[in-house]
This record gives sequence, C-alpha cells and structure tokens, in this order.
Amino acid sequence: MSIDVNNESGQEVDEQAILGIARYALARMRIHPLSELSVIVVDTEAMERLHVQWMDLPGPTDVMSFPMDELRPPGKDDDEPPQGLLGDIVLCPEVAARQAEQAPTAHTMDEELQLLTVHGVLHLLGYDHEEPGERAEMFGLQQAIVDGWRSENGLTGPSPAPTLT
Repeated sequence: MSIDVNNESGQEVDEQAILGIARYALARMRIHPLSELSVIVVDTEAMERLHVQWMDLPGPTDVMSFPMDELRPPGKDDDEPPQGLLGDIVLCPEVAARQAEQAPTAHTMDEELQLLTVHGVLHLLGYDHEEPGERAEMFGLQQAIVDGWRSENGLTGPSPAPTLT
C-alpha cells in the first residue's frame, strides 16, 4: 500500500499513527495492496479555502476527502479487489484539537486525527452519513476500525467517540 502523509500545517502531528491507521483501515476494507492514498495535513486557512471551494460552506472543517478512481471494497465473492488511486484525504489539526476537547470521551488531537483519517478513508470508499441508516453503517464501521487498530497497537482506554455531525 502506497500512502503518503504530507504535513503542511506547521503543527506537529503523529504522522506514523496517521499512516498506520490508514494502512490498517485499507487492509480491513480489503483494498488492493498496490493502491495509493495521499493524506495532507493543512492549517485552518487552507482548509477553509478548500471547504468553500468544494463544498460551498464557510469556515474550516476537520476532514475532506477527494476520491480519484472511486474504488469500493470488494464483495465477499470477489477474488481480488481492483487496484487504483484512492485519492486524497485532507486533515486540519487545529479543528481536530477543538473537537477532541469538546468530545464526550476525552482524547488528544492525534487520536482525533486518527479517527478522522478512518472517516476520510471510508468517504473515499463511497460511504456517507447523510441518511440515518448510512450514518449508522459508516460510524459503526469507523468505530470498529479505530477500536481494532488501537487494540492491535496495544493502546488502552476508550477509543475516541465520533464528534462529526
């Protein structure tokens, strides 16, 4: 799996954890091991520009996903998943830090960024949370992936709870 993490935010973030949880999420979703993903970490000004340009919404947001080849997880009967470019995930640590502070389960900015990375991966794979059923499926899968990665890495304590709306 080729995953690039590029921190342009000027803020220190745990790039290895972002890389690790992205790799774990893609493996768990059975994405082809030669597929490619890019994760870009930006400041609030850059995120606000992207949010306005692509979503026509004011202010910065926490995560945005820009799919490329529209890859989807393979079905149970598929022999091999297709290979391709997943796309880009853009994260904003300043927004993540605020969300982590306000979350029902106290956690760090880096833990929030890990949660947001999984959220971004799921969006790249076609998951959404506009409708209640979609939301339950996506957030359930997101929590299972975060919990699995944390367990595999010996991290204790509660996993961060989603703070996204």
